[in-house]
Amino acid sequence: MGSDEAYNFVFKVVLIGESGVGKSNLLSRFTKNEFTHDSRTTIGVEFSTRTVQLSGFTIKAQIWDTAGLERYRAITSAYYRGAVGALLVYDITKHLTYESVERWLKELYDHADPHIVVMLVGNKTDLESERSVPTEEAQGFAEKNGLLFLETSALESTNVEAAFNNVLAGNLFYCILTFLQDIFLPIQYGCYSLLTVWVDI
Repeated sequence: MGSDEAYNFVFKVVLIGESGVGKSNLLSRFTKNEFTHDSRTTIGVEFSTRTVQLSGFTIKAQIWDTAGLERYRAITSAYYRGAVGALLVYDITKHLTYESVERWLKELYDHADPHIVVMLVGNKTDLESERSVPTEEAQGFAEKNGLLFLETSALESTNVEAAFNNVLAGNLFYCILTFLQDIFLPIQYGCYSLLTVWVDI
């Protein structure tokens, strides 16, 4: 299967949310199992990759991070282009970051594929004593808007794997379903190598 033999799917997942909520550390924890306490911001889009196994399929996840651009409202449509999943992150200790979730969601839907799988993520559960966003409030918002929901700690690695893997699994299910309905739709959506896998069997 040529250069695609190492994986069956390539999924682009974007991280969005206010500056300082821990997006970069979620990226580092998932792709490198690393965490840094250095809060200095790098300006410019960054991404890392990780290959995971889900339901017998090999998925190459490309995780994109705004890396500070959100501070300047400088995120362009190119950032969202081709994304099939998103983690919309807020800080459970800063209610203002949660209040901006609706705006981020609108921007995402304005630029991304309408079938994008979105996970609302309340980060920094290691700071439970400083919580200002009740779990039930965020859970209710997620249910109302058809989003997945988890609370995480990049510092303690709590639910980080689950957050990313649930988004990837949602895309896997969608791709298989649409592949069975229309052999060409998954290629348009981002399931780049499924067709090759099936043809080569």
